[in-house]
Amino acid sequence: MSARNAYRSVGGLALATAFILLLPLLAEWAWDLADFVIAGALIFGTGLTYVLAARKAGNIAYRAAVGVALAAAFMLVWINLAVGVIGSEDNLANSMYVGVLAVGIIGAIVARFRPRGMVRALLATALAQASVAGIALIFGLGSPWSPPAEILALNGFFVALFVGSAWLFRYAARRQTPAGAAPEG
Repeated sequence: MSARNAYRSVGGLALATAFILLLPLLAEWAWDLADFVIAGALIFGTGLTYVLAARKAGNIAYRAAVGVALAAAFMLVWINLAVGVIGSEDNLANSMYVGVLAVGIIGAIVARFRPRGMVRALLATALAQASVAGIALIFGLGSPWSPPAEILALNGFFVALFVGSAWLFRYAARRQTPAGAAPEG
């Protein structure tokens, strides 16, 4: 990507973020300045991460996998900041989700963003997500605000997104390997 295209992408991303933030402003949501700053940083950061990751890939499956993983991470953070997954947003049990995201980020770095390694990283992220749900259920965290069915359903949704992203990375790895060549390990 040339420098000019990079600036255009970042500028477009900043503009899109500003337009998205107009929605809660015009709807007169009860947000203060900190809410707008955090939302803007989250939206812009997720978009920028996608642009940087997707520009390396000519493979649509890889781009879709990155998009699904980032969308899942974005929603996980957004929901935790807004209302919380386990109990309310103030419940310290929700901080376990930082570990889920750390597994994904560290896994992606270790994998050097290669498709086969990303499969493992996203499966580990899904396992971490499921582990948080298990811990919450075993120790009764989130009661009475979050019944077990709600914790299972919401965490199951995120597990499905992370597994779906892993599946797309697997497909991208298959598309990337030339015929007769040893697959990337």
